[in-house]
Amino acid sequence: MNFSLSPEQEMLRDTARALVREHCPSSLVRAYLDDPSVADPLDERLQEFAELATGSAVDLCLFLEELGAALVPGTFVPTVALFAPFADGDVSRTGTIAVRSPFETPAIEGDRVDLVAVIDGDQVQILERPDGELLEPFDLSRRLYDVRVRPSASNNRVTDAPKDGLERAMVALSAELVGTTRWMFETTLEYTKTREQFDRPIGSFQALQHRLADMSLLYERAWASVYWAAMAIDADDDERHRAVHVAKSSASEAARHIALEAMQMHGGIGFTWDHDLHLYIRRAFASEEILGTTAWHRDRLAELIL
Repeated sequence: MNFSLSPEQEMLRDTARALVREHCPSSLVRAYLDDPSVADPLDERLQEFAELATGSAVDLCLFLEELGAALVPGTFVPTVALFAPFADGDVSRTGTIAVRSPFETPAIEGDRVDLVAVIDGDQVQILERPDGELLEPFDLSRRLYDVRVRPSASNNRVTDAPKDGLERAMVALSAELVGTTRWMFETTLEYTKTREQFDRPIGSFQALQHRLADMSLLYERAWASVYWAAMAIDADDDERHRAVHVAKSSASEAARHIALEAMQMHGGIGFTWDHDLHLYIRRAFASEEILGTTAWHRDRLAELIL
């Protein structure tokens, strides 16, 4: 079996990388914190790639990985990565999802999308512009909205949840998280090559080299796990259920570990508002909590194996 990317997939990845480099600088992400409308032109441009939501999971992951590396804000990612599997692939309107709980039902960008798919066990309720209130998110580059679910509301549409909807959403979110992790690792690696102590780059110290090697291994494992899961979904392979749990748990573990290491290796600058690292750390920690933590996915994996 050939695991290398096709020329078309390489072009898709390169297109996404060039697009975010030109249209999503960190200054836009920072501006989004105060004015979410600054991401509207980027959302409109990304809409050209909305068909990825209904196509190959591998292609979708390649695209989302690059968006995760740029912390792309706005409604495009929630729509194609999270909402599409619960809307029969229809992304003509923006959407997001929320998993219902007795306490809060948080939805990423829930106040800015047209539709919210509220997952409640084996059913999904599609709500149009639901009531709710903004929450204070840990990830400042994404709005978090607590959806108020009213069963008798006229804008409710209740259907059975797609069998594999959550799995595709989990893998898509994991791919975005891998992109975020890649940025943290590569940025930290470059920093250790230029930051000097005792007239030597800190990357020349053996202790840091070992830690960087561990970071690299975690990142590579997460990347491989995500694309294995995406390929399993595309092939409708029996292993896809296990693969999805491995992907999300590996991506979350790598993101959390590398975020903490990146903060330490950057020293004091890693804590400052002026450096972009803190935005990535917030995204990494927040995304780990969405659609199941590392521990939750490992428990589900154990149930499938045992």
